[in-house]
Amino acid sequence: MSDPREGLTVTHRRYIPYSHAHYAGDLVDGAYVLGLFGDVATELCIRTDGDEGLFASYSDVQFRAPVRAGDVLETTAVLTRAGTRSRVMDFEARVVCRGRPDKGGSAAEVLPEPVVAATASGTVVVAAPGAVNPPAR
Repeated sequence: MSDPREGLTVTHRRYIPYSHAHYAGDLVDGAYVLGLFGDVATELCIRTDGDEGLFASYSDVQFRAPVRAGDVLETTAVLTRAGTRSRVMDFEARVVCRGRPDKGGSAAEVLPEPVVAATASGTVVVAAPGAVNPPAR
């Protein structure tokens, strides 16, 4: 019997500022995308468990297309398996808008079709039911 939480999806969109470009061509490093995956995973855990969770691992990370400063990136987490305390999720990052510096300093466009920039699977661990987390200092 599957858990009714499985299939729950969380999506965020974020504009990537030029201050995050690390490489020629205004490329953004892959770690930035993994951080965004962490953000959607956190919201998914809050929604399913009332706990932010902690990432245990990523698996099968694939960087499929470049991410550039000036992009609007849509990141999605889907809960694929809920264990007692572990939550396995699939992630996808899609470029939905892209800066067009060739058309002007602030020119940009909505892409006719999103470009899949990265995919991954990951496991997050949540607090045991009824556990009391220590207060922050």
